[in-house]
Amino acid sequence: MKAIDTNVLVPYLVQDDPVQGKKAAAVIEGAASERDQILLGNIVLCETVWVLESAYGYAKAEIESVLAALLQSDTFLFEMKDNVWAALGDYRSSKADFADCLIGRVHRAFGSEPTQTFDTSLRKLPTFRVL
Repeated sequence: MKAIDTNVLVPYLVQDDPVQGKKAAAVIEGAASERDQILLGNIVLCETVWVLESAYGYAKAEIESVLAALLQSDTFLFEMKDNVWAALGDYRSSKADFADCLIGRVHRAFGSEPTQTFDTSLRKLPTFRVL
């Protein structure tokens, strides 16, 4: 198993730098052809969403598609994949940031009561309780 950082995943996804994009593709597509898996940690996913939004102006629907494609790929391995899928569902159905959705799902997986927050945009999610 391999693992990659956000600064490898993003150039692979956006292909805006020919040198980095080619190197990233070689790592990811090489792993795929060898039936090896690449770990995408939760922090890498959250950073990737943030970079796609802030630096590349991706719309929420585009980010949802990117996350779904990554999750459906046999090449990538995830921390708590079921929670990432659930967080993606929360992200789709709310105004919350993906990172917040994932935080709530991970906390719940560890047996936590709803995560307490001051962020009113999270009030509709069952994994949070607004103070």
